[in-house]
Amino acid sequence: MKQGASSRKVNEQAREVIASILLFDISDPRLRAATITGCEVSFDRSYCNVYYTTEPDRYSSTAKAFARAAGRIRSLMARQLSWRVAPELRFILDPSVDEAERISTALMADAARNADSAAKNAAYEAELAAEEEGSAVTSQPEEDEEEGAR
Repeated sequence: MKQGASSRKVNEQAREVIASILLFDISDPRLRAATITGCEVSFDRSYCNVYYTTEPDRYSSTAKAFARAAGRIRSLMARQLSWRVAPELRFILDPSVDEAERISTALMADAARNADSAAKNAAYEAELAAEEEGSAVTSQPEEDEEEGAR
């Protein structure tokens, strides 16, 4: 969905307020490890998709904690914002962080594999160069013997 400057500002404002609420007003320890990565507020501000990330082993407990705290977060959000409507909050696990980590791991593995291949290629080229030098050295004495026979 294309976003204008005003909708980006509204989304960022919602993200900052929700992050602040989680940091200072919500005491549920399951939400301490959650990071709000973004928000998408509907045009009429009736709902807000809140994207978050957390440690992989805490996905289900964090989702349950958000479901339990959604009403409290919504009421605190309404107090801090001057919007006519307090949006319904939908907490969605952000897959982009996990995807970025998976891609990063794959790139590091590929870089290690490429470095290993480069080292093997360099060793092979050095071996070929040594063989060529050895054959050049052995071919020169034969030429010298022919010149001596003349």
